[in-house]
Amino acid sequence: MSFLPHCLATTIGSLPLDDAEEATKLIFTYTPQIPAWVQLARRPKEGMIIQFTEGLPGLKWSNGKVYFDTKDPAFQDEVLNFYEHYFAITEEQSSSHLEKFSLTPHYAEGFCALIEALNRSEYSPTAIKGQITGPFTLATSLTDQDGKSAFYNPQLRNIIVKMIYLKTKWQMQKLHSFGVPVIIFIDEPSLVGFGSSAYLSISESDVQKDLNEIITLIHNKNGYAGIHCCENTNWSMLLATDIDILSFDAYSFFDKLILYAESLKNFIARGGILAWGLVPTSHPEKLKKETVNSLIQKWQSQVEQLEHYTLDAQKIVKQSLITPSCGAGSLSYEDTLRVLQILKEISQELRKLYFI
Repeated sequence: MSFLPHCLATTIGSLPLDDAEEATKLIFTYTPQIPAWVQLARRPKEGMIIQFTEGLPGLKWSNGKVYFDTKDPAFQDEVLNFYEHYFAITEEQSSSHLEKFSLTPHYAEGFCALIEALNRSEYSPTAIKGQITGPFTLATSLTDQDGKSAFYNPQLRNIIVKMIYLKTKWQMQKLHSFGVPVIIFIDEPSLVGFGSSAYLSISESDVQKDLNEIITLIHNKNGYAGIHCCENTNWSMLLATDIDILSFDAYSFFDKLILYAESLKNFIARGGILAWGLVPTSHPEKLKKETVNSLIQKWQSQVEQLEHYTLDAQKIVKQSLITPSCGAGSLSYEDTLRVLQILKEISQELRKLYFI
């Protein structure tokens, strides 16, 4: 892997704002080397599920809910039209068809604001980060008209994976124009429930197959694929995919991740990057009690624990990103600024300690 982050900082996605320009300025103030486009949490259509539904065939809105209506007489025609676009894009490389699956300002103004800021040539980032809602999370969150999860309908599941594929392809095409490495995080918060009674009939191979379809696209477009899960999950299942970056909540769930030390060892050995979610975003009271020094000490202790399992500490440090534990969309504005300030200072201090 040619991209080594050396403890640079980036963000996960959401901020508690509705002004895209203001949000983007914050990103370039606090994480200028790896800016990420912002999901504006105060906008109803910028929630991580709704944000990536634009363009899905057969989707209906009713009483604030969105669902597939497979019984609508127009459904199969919409599906056919969707696949005509998909094959025009994947087999004929049609850019005009791909534009139909863009991230529009109505659903992702933060993406548009990031592109505009980069086009002004005010910034020279080391890499750029985008994100997409993962296939497991999207397919288990959307339902049909009867309330059945779309994941259990093979046709709907395949459509969702193909939609994520197209949204990822379009996003990468735009981000690659700036001539620096492109990172795409596949956000999979619903994987916290994998293995529970709600998902007993879903196998690891089901999850891995869908993820690897997106990861392969990212690699084919010379990008770096990350997976973000903000709580606990079956980490060996994710580490067995072709991901380049594992993003996890190091503040609250490192003790769960270290149970998979052998898988982590293999991941690090092949050049995998750990995105350490060090700055807590889930509980404001925890954020208030932490400092830059306390979180650096926590991280150093965690690296030492990995060393006990014969993981190479020097490789870990080189192959580390520093992030918030999750998106900051649920925090107050003041707490969000504290998260971003601590994040910036942790990265700066670690880089002084180990690389500068």
